[in-house]
Amino acid sequence: MSPLNQQRWQKFKQHRRGYWSLWIFTGLFALSLCAEVLVNNKPIMVSYRSSLYFPVLKDYPETTFGGEFETATDYRDSYVRDMIEKNGWMLWPPVHFNHQTINYNLTVPAPAPPSRDNWLGTDDQGRDVVARLIYGFRISVLFALTLTVLSSIVGVAAGALQGYYGGRIDLFGQRFIEIWSGLPVLFMLIILSSLVEPNFWWLLGLMLLFSWTELTGLVRAEFLRGRNLEYVRAARALGLSDGQIMYRHILPNAMVSTLTFLPFIFTGAIGVLTSLDFLGFGLPPGSASLGELVAQAKNNLSAPWLGLSSFVTLSVMLTLLVFVGEAARDAFDPRKSA
Repeated sequence: MSPLNQQRWQKFKQHRRGYWSLWIFTGLFALSLCAEVLVNNKPIMVSYRSSLYFPVLKDYPETTFGGEFETATDYRDSYVRDMIEKNGWMLWPPVHFNHQTINYNLTVPAPAPPSRDNWLGTDDQGRDVVARLIYGFRISVLFALTLTVLSSIVGVAAGALQGYYGGRIDLFGQRFIEIWSGLPVLFMLIILSSLVEPNFWWLLGLMLLFSWTELTGLVRAEFLRGRNLEYVRAARALGLSDGQIMYRHILPNAMVSTLTFLPFIFTGAIGVLTSLDFLGFGLPPGSASLGELVAQAKNNLSAPWLGLSSFVTLSVMLTLLVFVGEAARDAFDPRKSA
């Protein structure tokens, strides 16, 4: 790590709120990546007649454990559970549900309040709220992370071309971006989502159409300023190509200010996905979705655990990201010394 980057890291660490927010968010995301081990309707490990099985990694037919059917084993079924426990044991995750498992043993109509089996209750279809929060958190972060990376690549490339070459490329590019940015993004996403059956990749592509412009203006300004600096002129005089000059000499300086915006773009992507899921134009029905849980809370005001769970999850996630963004902004600000 260069001395300059070491100084930036020290300034980031001095922002205690952002520094600890980064670690907390990273820890929560790491736990969500292990959701199949922590939250699942299948055991992590099964010992049956001195043989070990790993249902989390592989589906086994019921006949493997003495059943009568060749279909996938339902480990929550009392008949299957008794057969296994007579000849071995099962190691279960802390939560015995995944995001699609319906609890058919509820003693009250769904949505059921918190209980020993369902720590945060169930939704209106009898699915465990803890499982849907963890899986929904993971898919939201992965979606926002992928969208942020792809939109940043496209936006930085477009801004670099406009700023470095200027002239007609910059003129027509700016007019196009002004028209494109003036479109009502949320309404356009709703219209386009209603024309196709939405899934993760469809939504990612549709949102990428409108999110790439967020960094273009910033990168364009940095390239307009940097293309006439002395070291860039010297590199051009030495015979370096335009691509080498843009990549080696101007882009690193442009990325300093660009990186400070990434956490806020990340936060906005999560907000847009949650809004689409809330309106019913997001992920397919049945998917783990924080927005869909918010919609259930609106439709079931007698079940406050739905609203409180989704609100706390979204507020904590977005607050942590905003704090990380503030720390990154201060770390890359040349006016603030370590």
